Amino acid sequence: MQLSEQELVRREKLDKLRALGINPYPADLYPVNHTSKQIKSKFEDGKQVIIAGRLMAINVQGKASFAQLQDSEGRIQVYFNRDEICIGEDKSKYNDVFKKLLDLGDFVGIEGTLFTTQVGEKTVMVKDFKLLSKALKPLPIPKQKDGKTYDAFTDPEQRYRQRYADLAVNSHVKEVFIKRTKLFNAMRQFFNDAGYFEVETPILQPIPGGAAARPFITHHNSLDIPLYMRIANELYLKRLIVGGFDGVYEFSKNFRNEGMDRTHNPEFTAMEIYVSYKDYNWMMDFCEQLLEHCAMAVNGTSEATFGQHNISFKAPYKRITMRDSILEFTGFDIYNKSEDEIRAAAKGMHIEVDETMGKGKLIDEIFGEKCEGNYIQPTFITDYPKEMSPLCKEHRENPELTERFELMVCGKEIANAYSELNDPIDQRERFEHQLKLAKKGDDEATEFIDEDFLRALEYGMPPTSGMGIGMDRLIMFLTNNQSIQEVLFFPQMRPEKKKVDLSDNEKAIFEILKSQNRMDLTVLKSQSGLSNKGWDKGIKGLGKHGLTKVEKTEDGLYVELV
Repeated sequence: MQLSEQELVRREKLDKLRALGINPYPADLYPVNHTSKQIKSKFEDGKQVIIAGRLMAINVQGKASFAQLQDSEGRIQVYFNRDEICIGEDKSKYNDVFKKLLDLGDFVGIEGTLFTTQVGEKTVMVKDFKLLSKALKPLPIPKQKDGKTYDAFTDPEQRYRQRYADLAVNSHVKEVFIKRTKLFNAMRQFFNDAGYFEVETPILQPIPGGAAARPFITHHNSLDIPLYMRIANELYLKRLIVGGFDGVYEFSKNFRNEGMDRTHNPEFTAMEIYVSYKDYNWMMDFCEQLLEHCAMAVNGTSEATFGQHNISFKAPYKRITMRDSILEFTGFDIYNKSEDEIRAAAKGMHIEVDETMGKGKLIDEIFGEKCEGNYIQPTFITDYPKEMSPLCKEHRENPELTERFELMVCGKEIANAYSELNDPIDQRERFEHQLKLAKKGDDEATEFIDEDFLRALEYGMPPTSGMGIGMDRLIMFLTNNQSIQEVLFFPQMRPEKKKVDLSDNEKAIFEILKSQNRMDLTVLKSQSGLSNKGWDKGIKGLGKHGLTKVEKTEDGLYVELV
């Protein structure tokens, strides 16, 4: 392991501390009785306190020094005075331990009394201190000068990979996750107050049901069977409604083996709730009351800012059918149109479609391309085509539609709800139709029939409405974060590439290739200006480091970055 100069110095200090008989990682309890926030809110000059936290700034001034101590609730100024800490002749605790062996990022415990400085700063006068944990790697602490911040820890990839450092030096990041917890607590309270029951359902499932998505697959050695990581928990929650619960909900970790971008992570959190004897009209009312309650709990207001938009989560929300939405933004009426007519209309709108797409998928493509981006304020889109909703009850007035809504905010779906299909014969037919679509090539159609779920329905399920909410996306809206990685403690990342020391020949080639990503080998060699021997060493070295690869094509040899 190659250490930086600062890391080597800190390890030397570690040895010196041990030589002085100081354990840099003590195991015993430290009797903290105040936090920085408590000190400031109930400040009394002369009050004795015991606090602990990280040293985030140190200003040494001879025999008296100021520092900033950061705990879980903020920062407080602390004042180290040699003669207050070292009562007798031995001044080594201040002169040697504090001034020479402590560093920024170290955890220390402090016993002291409160006082106010001449400039009005609430401060702890240190009477004694104890090292609780020595930091061997320097934190990326931003520097402040003349009211400006320098060297801020802002690189997204580094922040997501080292969330621990991100949380330690960027206080606003912690606020996002505090609000995330407030959201979960508020939603849970709302459901519990309504009399609904929180449950847990399997994450490892024999069939990836309840949604159309590519699952992660694993293997159970003892049973010698494949198992699938949960893509949705819908079918298990409905089984519980069959079993006699009036209302059940679950915050579930779901896993989908699909792409990653600013709004999708392969592991994500969804909330699903099912309530018997209700329909989708009731669920719309329930949903808007729920989200207004959650916005108030998280931000203290029903208003939220997302990018350039001001959003109001105050009920009621606009409601419009999918048919009317498409008619409004395209002039095309999907009512009573055949699959071929809808496909032709989509092509006429310059929407990319193909022969594998059924009627429902075609309508979804039109809506996605031409309509959904227009809905900034919370809006319920209702009455979806039957082909798009295999688990949803047929519309009571139009057999081609289903009783379904999606809630759109800033052009994104954050909630999806049904009057749930409880006719077992109809449900089997829908599953079989989905199989046909899957064989036709529709990658969003389900490929499995859950026979046990059908058996459950045959025992009878009462009229039920269900709703799912993407919790990660909802907290993005409530905290004004454009990227899902900002609201996940540890988002999935590509494998971290180890730092490679390149030779001069390798650097010459790599710097040219960085701007192009892929180049003709002959052109790259010419631009590098290297001799034949230097070129051979450089291009082979980059290949060994796993940074480049050479591809043979009909047009010749090409070099590209990996």
